[in-house]
Amino acid sequence: MLKIVADENMPLVEPFFDALGKVVRVTGRTMTATQVADADLLLVRSVTPVGPALLGGSKVGFVGSATIGTDHIDQDWLVAQGIGFSNAPGCNAESVVDYVLSALFNLAGREGADLWGKTVGIVGVGNVGRRLQARLGALGLECLLCDPPRAAREGVTFADLDEIIRRCDVNCLHTPLTRDGDHPSFHLLDAARLNKLCQGAWLINAGRGGVIDNRALSRCISARPDLRVVLDVWEEEPAIDVSLARQVTLGTPHIAGYSLEGRMRGTEMVYRAACAYLGIEPSVSLSQLLPVPPIRQVVVDPVERLDLRKLINLGYDLRDDHDRLMAALDADAGVMGARFDALRKNYPVRRELSVLPLSGVGSESAQGQILRAVGFDLQDSVS
Repeated sequence: MLKIVADENMPLVEPFFDALGKVVRVTGRTMTATQVADADLLLVRSVTPVGPALLGGSKVGFVGSATIGTDHIDQDWLVAQGIGFSNAPGCNAESVVDYVLSALFNLAGREGADLWGKTVGIVGVGNVGRRLQARLGALGLECLLCDPPRAAREGVTFADLDEIIRRCDVNCLHTPLTRDGDHPSFHLLDAARLNKLCQGAWLINAGRGGVIDNRALSRCISARPDLRVVLDVWEEEPAIDVSLARQVTLGTPHIAGYSLEGRMRGTEMVYRAACAYLGIEPSVSLSQLLPVPPIRQVVVDPVERLDLRKLINLGYDLRDDHDRLMAALDADAGVMGARFDALRKNYPVRRELSVLPLSGVGSESAQGQILRAVGFDLQDSVS
């Protein structure tokens, strides 16, 4: 029987993997070489660095990371050791886009701003960036896209990063964290670029903390009260900079992708990859395991003006996560990391906007088209 070591916070590991072997749960942040030495499969999330320090001398033959990012994985070393690997690109992309939409509409409400008059810069046009552009574009917002690695690979033309910083009212970061190569993203927004953000700019980072120089950002916010900053990711997680967290407009504990669907989808993707590695057919699917949404159907009045912020917040209100993080900041510096991780470990169930049942307007009506653009799935009738 195979031994499968899994991060304790990964959902549905047992329903997916029990048929493959014995599942042993461990804490991802503090996972040790001893804990995985005799494992056959290793299942991790973004908080576990995977390389020779963890796996040297182990019998692990396959590593699955239920995450989009791979900066915590030494993939070259895994290849050299003949260890199989798979991550879960796109698993929680819809969840992250929901997060950004909640941020945008709540910022607009807070500032009394017209969201439709703003130009949005999207830096990183992968699974998340493409979906975000599609939703915002369908709503009629102008988007400028920047992705130098993709431009080099595919020969496509995107906007220059400095042009986006100079022109865009909103800047959304969705890049992986890289330190090498032709287009490293570490401290992509350094002090010089942060200081060039246009007057009254909104900056949203739901990608990787190190893409922004956090110390420089703290200084910039102090000098630029016109800026509005939303951070879900931070340098030095989980021991984040408490002073910066108090400065941002909205701050959350790295949970943008933490919808129930996104987290479960990540587990399913690494399960299917593990089955392929083992040469067997998958016997379980996510559709069998997802629970029914707990929210009863919401009826939209076809006569009243659409209140998109209210409807988005019914599905997911980012301000709740902000409040939870702010309450945790009162902890002593020595326990801030534990508080941050506890917020993630004990995260409440959150569903994606697409499962909030809306009815009352036709899907092809003007209101229906806007709601579908946001990401809602309209129901034909009221239950």
